[in-house]
Amino acid sequence: MIPNYQKLMLPFLKTIANGQEFGFRSIIESLGRDFNLTDKELLERYPNGGHPIFDNRVGWCRLHLKRAGLVSAPRRGFVQITDQGEKTLLGNLDEIDVNYLKTIPAYLELYNRDRAKGEGAVDVSVDLRKSEVDTPEERLSQAYLEINNELNEEILNKIFEQSALFFERLVVDLLVNMGYGGSFKDAGQAIGKTGDEGIDGTIKEDKLGLDTIYIQAKRWKPGTTVGRPEIQKFVGALAGQGSKKGIFITTSSFSKDALSYVTRNETKIVLIDGIQLTQLMIDHNVGCTVQQKYEIKKIDLDYFEAE
Repeated sequence: MIPNYQKLMLPFLKTIANGQEFGFRSIIESLGRDFNLTDKELLERYPNGGHPIFDNRVGWCRLHLKRAGLVSAPRRGFVQITDQGEKTLLGNLDEIDVNYLKTIPAYLELYNRDRAKGEGAVDVSVDLRKSEVDTPEERLSQAYLEINNELNEEILNKIFEQSALFFERLVVDLLVNMGYGGSFKDAGQAIGKTGDEGIDGTIKEDKLGLDTIYIQAKRWKPGTTVGRPEIQKFVGALAGQGSKKGIFITTSSFSKDALSYVTRNETKIVLIDGIQLTQLMIDHNVGCTVQQKYEIKKIDLDYFEAE
């Protein structure tokens, strides 16, 4: 489990305890070993992208320790323990956290200043205690997930209010926005009912039309499940067309047997359930628009070191 940034404070300080300059990347790697993190945990990123979670938490740990005067940055990309940091380690503390850092006047002054700046702003954290455990990126990430999950559900509900023909057009719009079909005009001609059992339509794999993708679209209510028989029927229909590529899209979900069958079958079939469908619509701006956009910036150190 990836530790939060406060759990990293004391181990961070101990890692650089000998007074030498340490490269920030080497500190991250050392802490990763200390906490026995797996490669998967070390590479895990936030849902909305950005830096790896562990790197981000170590970065915020460094910032708080620096604000408290326990570490310094002698040069770009390097960290060094200060005299105050060495004195802190001599206290044989069980842990260092924000509450401890608040006992340091310089840190408390900065902490209170930041709190004052934040008055009246929207706090996306669950509560004050949680806001001091999570990094700002994590609070933003959590808010993003909550908004995104609500939008997913809203889109799915809207789909069921529309006609079956609308759903087919939605599938076309999505696939074209994802790069299939060449153009809306070409896709519109290709998607029409083929009359073949188990196939709702076809679309070009790329703009040159080098291959054809066969499509099955099921607008089923949530709670229902597309089982293995439906997938087998689709595979049979693809075989009848001499094809081994297909996309099966449903607004519901797939059974374990259906998912297992696809992985063992030579025919290449992509299964898209309701959750994936709405997320793809969000990712490719189909049926939704950008309401607000936030840019998170960081200092450009190259600019200040240009001289």
